[in-house]
Amino acid sequence: MSRIGKKVIPVPQGVTISVDGQAVKAKGPKGELEFVVNDLCLVALENDEVTIKPVDNSKPARSMWGMCRTRIANMVDGVSTEFTKTLELVGVGYRAQMKGSSLSLALGYSHDIDYAVPDGIKIATPKPTEIVITGIDKQKVGQTAAEIRAFRSPEPYKGKGVKYSDEYIFRKEGKKK
Repeated sequence: MSRIGKKVIPVPQGVTISVDGQAVKAKGPKGELEFVVNDLCLVALENDEVTIKPVDNSKPARSMWGMCRTRIANMVDGVSTEFTKTLELVGVGYRAQMKGSSLSLALGYSHDIDYAVPDGIKIATPKPTEIVITGIDKQKVGQTAAEIRAFRSPEPYKGKGVKYSDEYIFRKEGKKK
């Protein structure tokens, strides 16, 4: 049995959930999201709580059960409070700044990298070495952060590159004589 799937999803004040067959819509103060639940799961809305149940006891249905519950819970959290990821730039001359609707990154290459900000995502650069990504869709926020990090992922010797603010870079020892 899925321990995550068994939990009910409470609907907070100010958020409205509508279930239409397999489509679940969440509307809140920050925006609106929609998710189509897999056919192997059943969704029910009762007393301001959303419950998910598998159609049968097969392995694929049980696998989708927890995933569908988590996706709906993330939708409810996203429309009430936004998700945030913070990236740090470590390295001499590494900097980021917003230019219109694109993020310009100087990461030690011979050219600057211009990253077009996806729809539904807000990027801010409070410091030249810090990038704050916010949005209501947890998957989009994480994907955007991963794409920016992939331009220059941190290396293990000096730790230079783009890293998450809560990420620990395991350091290796350099060459010896």
